Amino acid sequence: MNKIFEIPLYAYERSPDQDAQTPVRRKVVIIGAGPIGLGAAIDLAQQGVEVVILDDNDKVSFGSRAVCYAKRPLEILDRLGCGQPMVDKGVEWNIGKVFFDDRQVYDFNLLPEDGHQRPAFINLQQYYFEEYMVNRVRELQAAGAPIEIRGRNKVEAIGTHDDHVTLEVDTPEGAYTLEAEWLIACDGANSPARRMLGLDFVGRVFEDNFLIADVIMEAEFPTERWFWFDPPFNKGQSALLHKQPDNVWRIDLQLGWDIDKEREKRPENVIPRLKQMLGDDVEFELEWVSIYTFQCRRMEQFRHGRVLFAGDAAHQVSPFGARGANSGLQDTDNLCWKLKLVMDGKAPESLLDSYDMERIHGADENILNSSRSTDFITPKSDMSRILRDAVLDLSEHYSFARPLVNSGRLSVPCTYDGSPLNSADALLDGPARTRPGSPCPDAPLGDDFLLPKLGDKFILLTIDADAPDSFEEDGVEVTRLALSVKDDASLELKRRYLGENDSAVYLIRPDQHVAARRASFDEAQFRTALRRATGKE
Repeated sequence: MNKIFEIPLYAYERSPDQDAQTPVRRKVVIIGAGPIGLGAAIDLAQQGVEVVILDDNDKVSFGSRAVCYAKRPLEILDRLGCGQPMVDKGVEWNIGKVFFDDRQVYDFNLLPEDGHQRPAFINLQQYYFEEYMVNRVRELQAAGAPIEIRGRNKVEAIGTHDDHVTLEVDTPEGAYTLEAEWLIACDGANSPARRMLGLDFVGRVFEDNFLIADVIMEAEFPTERWFWFDPPFNKGQSALLHKQPDNVWRIDLQLGWDIDKEREKRPENVIPRLKQMLGDDVEFELEWVSIYTFQCRRMEQFRHGRVLFAGDAAHQVSPFGARGANSGLQDTDNLCWKLKLVMDGKAPESLLDSYDMERIHGADENILNSSRSTDFITPKSDMSRILRDAVLDLSEHYSFARPLVNSGRLSVPCTYDGSPLNSADALLDGPARTRPGSPCPDAPLGDDFLLPKLGDKFILLTIDADAPDSFEEDGVEVTRLALSVKDDASLELKRRYLGENDSAVYLIRPDQHVAARRASFDEAQFRTALRRATGKE
């Protein structure tokens, strides 16, 4: 059994802030050293922003928890310096299979096209994810970046003011007061920060429960996502099987609504259920067991003055579809470049309202998909179950029925259609996947790929079009990346960015979302697009 989650990675150390005569004011304080809080802190520190992470724990999470990471978050993690160890350790997979009763009805491929540096998905225990991010924090500290992580620093109270936030922090050596110009709450679904500010979720809690069991075993199952509707070993319910590193397998078993959760988590009750699924002759060891209830909820607003919420603290979705940690990383990816511009005086504070708007759009999209998955997986009436089972039967023989099967619509990157930061699309017949608001899809560039070249700054991407090497507007610099389809033997760059056009110019945001695109460069129009993308228009 892996014991990494028992090792203090950021053990408590007394901070000079605890001995100050008056509260010390920090630029950004983040509550929560999970993947989302660490991701936000690393992002800001890489931009030179002073950041302090507070967590009442001193080690990584116990158990696998979030295990499935999609291509877009892996691309974000590449920019944070954590992507490669994730991929090196993780289990890559593209294929999913759907079973009904005891038969396979169909399979699917989540990455049907080539030309991407990262796989469709990897499976990796959350404790490894957090370990790699803590390692990245240590690397940044060694390089002199202004980032600090304080273990066993528990926030007990929050006070909000016009120009700062006050925090009462408890430690093993007593309490102290800390101030922050900005506070980012990444303290999970049961967010104490949300409670301290008197805020709550809106949305649905579904009447169903699932058992999660992380099982250590030697097994011959392929590296695929297997989902069962009404399997023989869990009649009338559903089940999910995923492979993780170190011969750890994630098994989810639907239990129903009226259960005793504490009783169901006991090994003497879990093991017989697993033997029904795996067979009596399969030897296994339980690593971690939990029970979760489907919830699809979010805060009404993610920004409250100088307090910003991200990840599960801001929104919750059912775990089928891998939308929790994946969407949380997209939260911080959206937020941090905007906060940096605001702190530097290069954008108005109202730019942060676009974080609220864009990521609520993303949360609503996730909630919609997750709710539909939950309704399909757990039909609430006899008629709904008859309809669902008929769709499953048809899907075995007819391809038209397969898109109607919903075992968890898997995480895809969010497109910010309707965002006030987008400029009108002026590339006639341009590909829909790269319209303004879209995340940039990767593309092969000889021995390299496109996304690493975009980085985390404003980029003017020109494809067979002339433009200056750079330009600046109100202190915000844009750097040109010049490409040509003549150097693109795969033609993927043309397919993904040009369509039927001979040339294109894109303004790319620091989070690699498209802000504007045109067939050619017009300086006045792209300056206007940049002002719009930074909240000045």
